[in-house]
Amino acid sequence: MPHMITRPANPLLGLLFMALSGTATAEAPLLADIHTHYKWSQQEVTTPQQVLERLRDNRVALAVVIGTPAETALEISALDPARILPVWSPYRIGGDWSRWAFDRTVPARAREALSTGHYHGIGELHFIGGFVPDWRSPVISELIALGIEHDIPLLMHTEFSRNTYLLELCRAHPRLKILWAHAGAILSPASVDEVMQACPNVRAELSARDPWRYINNPVTGDDGALLPEWQTLVERHSDRFLVGSDPVWPVEQLDSWDEPDTGWQEYARFIRFHREWLGRLPPDVAEKVRLLNAYTLFGKTPEDTITTDRDREGKHTP
Repeated sequence: MPHMITRPANPLLGLLFMALSGTATAEAPLLADIHTHYKWSQQEVTTPQQVLERLRDNRVALAVVIGTPAETALEISALDPARILPVWSPYRIGGDWSRWAFDRTVPARAREALSTGHYHGIGELHFIGGFVPDWRSPVISELIALGIEHDIPLLMHTEFSRNTYLLELCRAHPRLKILWAHAGAILSPASVDEVMQACPNVRAELSARDPWRYINNPVTGDDGALLPEWQTLVERHSDRFLVGSDPVWPVEQLDSWDEPDTGWQEYARFIRFHREWLGRLPPDVAEKVRLLNAYTLFGKTPEDTITTDRDREGKHTP
């Protein structure tokens, strides 16, 4: 879920992707969406069945769903357990992103949830400068231990001006699988590369790095292609980059009590944005980032997730 929010720097680029989002996706290659949400503030306007239909319509073979509260993700996975991977979130209401690391009930709740076998990761956990304690603090340390014990990734959203926090954490816990939300959010490609070089246990995903969110830190140019420094980074670590939509909207008023979150109504354009830059990469790199790296991270195969005839039609699309 994005935290730093500004207005679009290039409204024409945003309009281009909004227009493209209405075009047919029937021939699009399958994609794994590694970062989606289903929140209390979305339930009023989007049902679990509608979430599933949007995933199918956009050729998403595998989707990681973060529930707020966590149980809401299970409502979707019950409809299509082959396609949906719920991860456990400590968040129950709006604002928990700033409180979770101080809540001593979190580790016990996490252990109980993971014991059910329903959850495939922990997150999204926000590590925002000024709102999070040292990573050695009790709650964070216990979640790290649970991630290692269950061999599941922690979906970590870090937002600092430097990469030191994650560098120290990932070096200290080389057995912990880390899925780095938004690829460092506000960090430079060089800072992201330093983490990736130092810690083979870190995978980075590019959710919300589109023309509508994190716009002061773009990863693509006006033509929709990755900026040269980001393309170099993705190709260098092509086995460890992934994509996600992070369907929360409007970003100016996340988790408002009086307005619903309509992120799933924006889903097609978020995915279209990623398909545009993926289409400019070498085909073998694109396939890894778009789909295969997610299968590897979660120990899945295409046969595990291709559940409908409509999906099978595009299974071998390059």
